[in-house]
Amino acid sequence: MSDIQKAMALLISTFDKYSGKEGDKLTLSKEELKDLLQNEFGEMLCKSNDKAAIDRIFNDLDRDKSNSVDFGEFVRMVCCLTEMCHEYFVSKK
Repeated sequence: MSDIQKAMALLISTFDKYSGKEGDKLTLSKEELKDLLQNEFGEMLCKSNDKAAIDRIFNDLDRDKSNSVDFGEFVRMVCCLTEMCHEYFVSKK
């Protein structure tokens, strides 16, 4: 597999690792999202014990107001974070 294909597979497997622990395997509940953010992003996004920050991230991601985050909403978050990191490192050159 190419590097991009590996990255895509990693996004899928990471989402699947956390989704469905509380029911629907195709979405993340707020608690599942919190676990994913804590374990996969660490302090990059927010302090893991900051309930208000977790709530804000969840509400921003849950665009269809289904009270869950689907794969598309998750991928948009990862893409936005990746773009922000890229811009940060480009500006440091």
